Amino acid sequence: MTKTAAAPKGNTLRVKPEEEVKPEVKAKKKGFSLFKWLDKYTNVDFLFQEGVPTKYLPHVLFLTGITLFYIGNTHYAEKTIRKIAKIKVETEDLRADYTTLKSDYMGASKQSEVARNVAPLGLVESSSPPYQVEVAEDEY
Repeated sequence: MTKTAAAPKGNTLRVKPEEEVKPEVKAKKKGFSLFKWLDKYTNVDFLFQEGVPTKYLPHVLFLTGITLFYIGNTHYAEKTIRKIAKIKVETEDLRADYTTLKSDYMGASKQSEVARNVAPLGLVESSSPPYQVEVAEDEY
């Protein structure tokens, strides 16, 4: 029995990978690239040669947590500063209103102002001084 070359199995009409037409690659312009520079000077590939190093995971999670706390704390502080500024403006407005109302009240409560305001009601200011009414202790 002699062995003959077996015919290839499968679809013979399909284009084989060696025969595929490859698109022409354009030559890249030479120039500065930030990512090429970072890759050249910060080679961290040795960390991932055997997969993700789980021994550093607690440290990375701790630093991530601290970073998130720092960012949140900064946002909270800025929001609090904005509230303080808003309340300060409101306080200044209320203080100005209080001063104005206090001066109006002081002017309106003068005896001459009260007498002038009640004159249309028929009330007049007494010209005789007040006197004290004395009641015996046994009457009351």
